[in-house]
Amino acid sequence: MTKHHKVNITHDEINELPLGSYEGDVEIISGAGELDDVFEEINEHAIVGFDTETKPVFVRGHSNKVALMQIAIPKKVFLIRLNKTGLTTPIVHFLENERILKAGVALRDDIKALQKLKHYHPAGFVELAELSKQAGLEVESVKKLAALLLGFRISKGAQTSNWEAQELNDKQISYAATDAWVCLEVYKMLTK
Repeated sequence: MTKHHKVNITHDEINELPLGSYEGDVEIISGAGELDDVFEEINEHAIVGFDTETKPVFVRGHSNKVALMQIAIPKKVFLIRLNKTGLTTPIVHFLENERILKAGVALRDDIKALQKLKHYHPAGFVELAELSKQAGLEVESVKKLAALLLGFRISKGAQTSNWEAQELNDKQISYAATDAWVCLEVYKMLTK
């Protein structure tokens, strides 16, 4: 944290930054049968980037279930389509595994939304907003953390798209993968 003396960043400053996104391998998982192999690979890592997406609701009092879970490891991001796989045993074991740190932002919301699919005992979740506060930063959102610590802005254009669509489009895939990957990169910067 020695190079960065800035503790905050304005929207104007963010808008001047180049657009950045995850460029590596993305694996989309739509079948529960694929999850054993996926988590075998994920479970080899001590720290992952973590996020979820839910189809937005534009009607008060209505809510949708979490449709997508994104998990980033150093050279790959897994997009697990929970609306197709369900919250299976390998996923629950991952969510309850305290030895795998799951770094993300606004994790309380993700945890609560996932609990609606199946009850589990969350362990190993690392809230990046807390870490950034401990580092003396005054930014909490993924967008601001990416801008301040990684030096690029991320597009939020696909945020309110239909995450339950039959097929995810390229914009959705890029957005979802980028969010999880940024969480992993921000964690590395904050713990250096």
